[in-house]
Amino acid sequence: MNEPLVIDIWSDVVCPFCYLGARQLEVALDRFEHRDDVVLRQRAFELDPRAPVDYSLSLPELLAKKYSMPVERARALNERLENDASALGMSWSMKDARPTNTFDAHRVIALSATQDLDRPMSERLFRAYFSEGQLVSDRDVLTALAKEVGVVGVDELWSDDAFSPEVRNDEADARELGISGVPSMLLDGKFMVVGAQGADQILAVLQRAWVHRATA
Repeated sequence: MNEPLVIDIWSDVVCPFCYLGARQLEVALDRFEHRDDVVLRQRAFELDPRAPVDYSLSLPELLAKKYSMPVERARALNERLENDASALGMSWSMKDARPTNTFDAHRVIALSATQDLDRPMSERLFRAYFSEGQLVSDRDVLTALAKEVGVVGVDELWSDDAFSPEVRNDEADARELGISGVPSMLLDGKFMVVGAQGADQILAVLQRAWVHRATA
């Protein structure tokens, strides 16, 4: 086949299920015999577009307030997510995570996409938030992380609204597709996987998408 199988991935860098889903996708792709014919595209989605850059409450306290649950239950849910991450070879520290606005982080990912670095940039931002307790709205932090990945031009990003339209367009596309939760992975423009469903399920949809395009 001449055309690659494109997977559009809507996610947010402070979404635990997005990070789990990204790692599950990697596992699925490692087992997919046509991996070299797959192209991944990161798409922007803000869990809370109105989020401030800094909160006075911790992540467990915010979750408890948002879902009307005891803080202890919120901590227990985060520990469960940490265990899920550990099973995928990741080490998270949810107690150190710093909830924040992610619009500028998505702008950095959009810039990195022009240099085919959106996947490693997204991964680096996930790790900064979930494992290192970094504030991923801080422009100095974003600049340092982007340069670590090898992204060029991030210093100039803050002088205007560069790549803001790209982020908004991604979010508009999500609304048009009826996407209200992430991760949402659109395979070949036809098959959708919503949530961190596991590597086996993602692989099954990958295979179905491949068979469909081969027989279309």
